[in-house]
Amino acid sequence: MNLQPWLAENWRQLATALAHQRLHHGLLFAAPAGYGKRALATALAAAALCQQRLPDGHACGHCRACLLFAAGTHPDFVRITFELRDDGKPRTEITIDQMRSLSQRLAMSSQFGGLQIALVDPADRLNASAANALLKTLEEPAAATILLLVADDPSRLPATIRSRCQRIDVRAPARAEALAWLEGQRIGSADANEALDASLGNPGQALAWSADDTLALRGSCADDLAALARGRRSALEVAEAWAADRPDTRLWFAAVLARDEAQRLARGESGRFGLTAPAEIPKLAAWFSRANQTRGLLATTVRTDLVLLDVLRAWSTPANQ
Repeated sequence: MNLQPWLAENWRQLATALAHQRLHHGLLFAAPAGYGKRALATALAAAALCQQRLPDGHACGHCRACLLFAAGTHPDFVRITFELRDDGKPRTEITIDQMRSLSQRLAMSSQFGGLQIALVDPADRLNASAANALLKTLEEPAAATILLLVADDPSRLPATIRSRCQRIDVRAPARAEALAWLEGQRIGSADANEALDASLGNPGQALAWSADDTLALRGSCADDLAALARGRRSALEVAEAWAADRPDTRLWFAAVLARDEAQRLARGESGRFGLTAPAEIPKLAAWFSRANQTRGLLATTVRTDLVLLDVLRAWSTPANQ
């Protein structure tokens, strides 16, 4: 498996621990989505089950265990993620029944006579009851079992779970390293730079946005914020438009644009949205935080248009607040 180049040190440490049978029974892979932690966790699971590991610690890809793993049918590997509801849509949380089933499965002996591996992703979306059930499994792990937890926001996991896991933090690559990787994925230099700016240096997110029309939303959001600041559009009008099309992504771009605006003002430059006074910097910083908090609300059952309206009203006349 070819991992992203900035994961090399993480992999070296994990492969060494695996080779010396020193892997912790609970590993928490933590980083924003797009940094490569899921690929890292999957590579470790494949290597742990492989019968003929390569010198660099990776799975060979050809033995019976690797073929079963690739097909998703290895009897000693289980992946826990969102189940489908009765209406066919995925749930938004991992449930206690899933954790109970996992505990029962891990209590059985390995069919291949080696390790049993469970990957829980996203672990930060366990509901409270499921988290309690997982905690019991971590406190009393079955022999020769390893739990791999993947979390975009590990702070959402109970401290009791975090404290019982070895945390694997995946770092953001240096910009030059991220640009080189993106260009290696056949993304043009200009597009790669724009995507990295929009994603705040997140290479996986930059790649995804370069593959479709998502980056065009950035310019649209900038136009909307400028129109709000100048009174040419109402907060209600913009909220309804954003609610209808990728609201979470639009809020992300809006938050980053507010951050960029504050940085321009701090350098003594004119802003893009008619906010030219340095006194606006704290207000922009506060709005940046508010927009990100609102993004968190979008994952709940609140009405999207109403929470967007609330945050956009706070933007519409910042100079007079």
